[in-house]
Amino acid sequence: MESVIKNCIKEAIKTLYNSDAEDELIQIQETRKDFRGDFTLVVFPLLRFSKNTPEQTGKDIGSYLSEKLPAVTGFNVIKGFLNLEISDRWWMEYFRTTAGEEDLFSYCRVEHPETILVEYSSPNTNKPLHLGHIRNNLLGYSLFRILSSCGHNVYKTNIVNDRGIHICKSMLAWQKYSNGETPQSTGMKGDHFVGKYYVTFEREYKAQIEELAQQGTGEAEARNSAPLMQEARDMLVKWEAGDKEIVDLWRMMNSWVYEGFEETYRMLGVDFDKIYYESETYKTGKEIVLSALRDKILYSHNDNSIWADLTAEGLDHKVLQRSDGTAVYITQDLGTAVARHKDYGFEKTIYVVGNEQNYHFQVLRVLMKKLGYEWADGLIHFSYGMVELPDGKMKSREGTTVDADDLIKEMKETARDVSMELGKLSGFSEEEKADIFRKIGLGALKYYILKVDPHKNMTFNPVESIDFNGNTGPFIQYTYARIGSVYRKAGEMGIEPDISQLMSTRPGQKEIDLIKLLRRFPVTVREAAAAYSPAMIANYCYELSKEYNQFYHDFSILGEENMALRNFRLILSGLTSRVLSSGMWLLGIEMPERM
Repeated sequence: MESVIKNCIKEAIKTLYNSDAEDELIQIQETRKDFRGDFTLVVFPLLRFSKNTPEQTGKDIGSYLSEKLPAVTGFNVIKGFLNLEISDRWWMEYFRTTAGEEDLFSYCRVEHPETILVEYSSPNTNKPLHLGHIRNNLLGYSLFRILSSCGHNVYKTNIVNDRGIHICKSMLAWQKYSNGETPQSTGMKGDHFVGKYYVTFEREYKAQIEELAQQGTGEAEARNSAPLMQEARDMLVKWEAGDKEIVDLWRMMNSWVYEGFEETYRMLGVDFDKIYYESETYKTGKEIVLSALRDKILYSHNDNSIWADLTAEGLDHKVLQRSDGTAVYITQDLGTAVARHKDYGFEKTIYVVGNEQNYHFQVLRVLMKKLGYEWADGLIHFSYGMVELPDGKMKSREGTTVDADDLIKEMKETARDVSMELGKLSGFSEEEKADIFRKIGLGALKYYILKVDPHKNMTFNPVESIDFNGNTGPFIQYTYARIGSVYRKAGEMGIEPDISQLMSTRPGQKEIDLIKLLRRFPVTVREAAAAYSPAMIANYCYELSKEYNQFYHDFSILGEENMALRNFRLILSGLTSRVLSSGMWLLGIEMPERM
């Protein structure tokens, strides 16, 4: 309809003002809720043609549209905004067409699709995934689905940070304090097992710092000269030199972690098209750095460390290789970006990384441009806020994080408790109940995290997330299940919906309003893709669920005596169900058929 209106407005300007208006001057948007109308034209850009007041220009164009377009049944002008009212018959025709559409995402496709990589997860192999990783994974996976639904060629990638001083800390602690225990001998999940030794290192390291401080050593010097830190640095140098004993230890401990990660990813319902490893890509990064040094793009200090001078670009000096020859974090980012561009030839790579790394990604993009990679403009940092618990921040090194596995288990148990308390699952088998508890628990977790503007910090409250009546995943899931129950009862009554009979119905305003909200789905998906915001999808699903539940409360569906109206309401319920299912799918949320 927007394109039809836009073309008619161009005709109006030509007829009324003998002028040709560029497309970008014709701004059409949905009418705000507090005004009467369906579509709104912003009149101000067109005053150059009318040479008249905004109010009179709006009236002239509104009259022209009312005469030329049968679907426009009325208009009003408020302070330079022309609000157009569209006929119920047009909305019904739209509903009939959409209800018969198999692929609801067909309306979301962009004209010029791009090849886009989405990087998410990016775990370290010295600890298990935690609550912060959950937000990262859920955002990345949802972005993949949203962008794909708009027709882009999207690939899910992960970079595993499997080398560096933090990895050596866990390795060294296991060497010194484990007495040879393994995940198998302890019964611990591999990533949790290795994470235990990361915490052990920090505890022993802190004790050494305190001991040195008591001997009169300053804090900074104590942190730098503590024996454990010196040993960890020596281990990193040996690893980069290919020392067999160190490399074998590294491989063994990483294998334990990878098994743990895979189990968590399966429970969370995310996956990847390709996983890159820092232990591989940092080599390419070092080659790039050394080549740029030879070309005098970079410079070295007297201690042989290598730096980039980015002051001309408004940034700082950045170290790219330490004096002992070991690589820093940004070195592997250089190598990974080059490897990915070689593999995929992407237009964009979206890095799903927390906002504490904002400066890092500024440096990466500027540095790569400085090194001659023109495609670096397509490196986009999707900067999201931190997630906290009601009692404050989490710290991995102190062992105060909320493990992803523990949280997933807690969410399933909370879903069980709430569902049993409400008495909603009588007559279900234990297997059916377990599957529903899983879907409700994970749906609650995912929705609660994804409904928040990704750029904002958030506090996650597990109990609040499983409220069947609030802005939660279970509320939307229950709406979907409610519609499923209506359709099952219709089947038992022998009632079959018939789309061909829709146009014989005269719906009420509440039903038209629900159709209008359903029409916003593809628009919302496109806007969410452009803004990289799963929150827009989440909150749309909540709004649609609220609107449908009000409709369900106010109108009879299967009890309606008018067969045409009953048929219409059943099909309206069915399309609502499909839109909710599609929207929640974009968030990675499964919908239970019964609750």
